[in-house]
Amino acid sequence: MPYVPPTHTVERSMRATLGVRTVAGVDEVGRGAWAGPVTVCAAVTGLRRPPEGLTDSKLITPKRRTKLAAVLTDWVTSYALGHASSEEIDDLGMTAALRLAAVRALEALPEQPDAVILDGKHNYLGGPWTVRTVIKGDQSCVAVAAASVIAKVHRDGAMAELGAEYTPFAFADNAGYPSPVHRAALEEHGPTALHRLSWSYLDTMPRWQHLKKVREDGDTGEQLGFDF
Repeated sequence: MPYVPPTHTVERSMRATLGVRTVAGVDEVGRGAWAGPVTVCAAVTGLRRPPEGLTDSKLITPKRRTKLAAVLTDWVTSYALGHASSEEIDDLGMTAALRLAAVRALEALPEQPDAVILDGKHNYLGGPWTVRTVIKGDQSCVAVAAASVIAKVHRDGAMAELGAEYTPFAFADNAGYPSPVHRAALEEHGPTALHRLSWSYLDTMPRWQHLKKVREDGDTGEQLGFDF
């Protein structure tokens, strides 16, 4: 599939129809992981031409992604990161945890945006911002793509650092996501302080099932069906 660069089409439309000035692109990483936080980046880019090769972070090789993130952090008008910990995910459920992380990111921006472009089809953010959801916005919208890359590189780096403390789990390789090595370490050692204890992986590990947290609303994030 040929590379199609993201554009400012959605942002221009929001400016024209809603009269907003500052639009932030928002994307998350870590929603499907077994361990570690969910991380959200909010990025404001203006209407400048984006760096070459910018697209959804999942479509870029790790080496290229790291280099691109270094360029983007200087190129964007502003950006900020927000996190919700595994404990907050267990206590609140993924929907509320995503919102918490996104609010933390948006409120950390030096200038508050008038509107937000949110990757996906579910508006987990809500007010006070005007929100427009865009399926595959991390491929089509410049600000969302930039947020996608920055968030991914930042969280992967943080999980790699933690990997030195939790060597058997190979967080430097899997960033807390499911993998054969990760599963084997869980079965042998049990979950760490970084693991989400409301996740269904514990259902398949009889030795550690007693540690599972069960929410009354059943919201672990695994059933949300987000189209990210």
